[in-house]
Amino acid sequence: MSASDWYAHKELGDGLFWIQERFYQSDNRANIWLLRGTHQDVVIDTGLGLRSLPEYIDAKGLLGKDPQRKNPLLAIATHAHFDHSGGLHQFQQVGVHSAEVEALANGDNFETVTWLSDREIAEAPCPGWRARNYKVKAVQPTHILQEGDVINLGDRQLTVLHMPGHSRGSICLHDQENKLLFSGDVVYDGAMIDWLPYSQVSDYISSCERLVGLVDSEQVDQVLPGHYNAFGAKRLHRIASGYISRAETCPAKFSTFAWRTIAGMALRAFNPRSAC
Repeated sequence: MSASDWYAHKELGDGLFWIQERFYQSDNRANIWLLRGTHQDVVIDTGLGLRSLPEYIDAKGLLGKDPQRKNPLLAIATHAHFDHSGGLHQFQQVGVHSAEVEALANGDNFETVTWLSDREIAEAPCPGWRARNYKVKAVQPTHILQEGDVINLGDRQLTVLHMPGHSRGSICLHDQENKLLFSGDVVYDGAMIDWLPYSQVSDYISSCERLVGLVDSEQVDQVLPGHYNAFGAKRLHRIASGYISRAETCPAKFSTFAWRTIAGMALRAFNPRSAC
């Protein structure tokens, strides 16, 4: 299957594109965001990496008429989990938070929580492909991100907000001028996951308190999340404050412990060896 078949995209205006993997039919399918700038273009999250994302972007002309005049396309993972980081190895420039550099450099498929089944792939990307052989390929990040770093695209800037909880290196990218928040899996309009390896409930609560603060200070109008649909500031406030209220209850703590134990055992047992 070609890259042009594997992916699909929608232009949202103002240099922003939404890309998805058509044949990865799962709640784990991540949103891939492409944001163009006058100096630098950036891809935010890269999906599974089963077909070439750079090839697709080039074939569809998503970088415009003269992409050579800019810096090479920068791919940033909002965190190291497989559904977001699987395609990072396809790019010359790769950014990730410092807390997860080692996991990606070592191809640590426990920390990337690699878990993929054949039933989630509606059409195989290549003959004989099987999910049990899939793994996130090791990649050495070129951009090691920290809280407060600014990624200059020329006509717009993205500020790195370290928001651990879902994972230890989870980040949001904040376009302050346009009040856009690329939130990865820090927050999306669905059940928030705090029971994976390296998840931490106390950190997640602190991150959600920051999100509430961004809304209260009118710094966010729209959230472009790692999964599902975009949403506005009121919904962001409701999701983040709801998590804070629920997270420290006794039933929530027990559920988190139980799920973390099960997830850890399952991920240790799942041992992929090769990818097509």
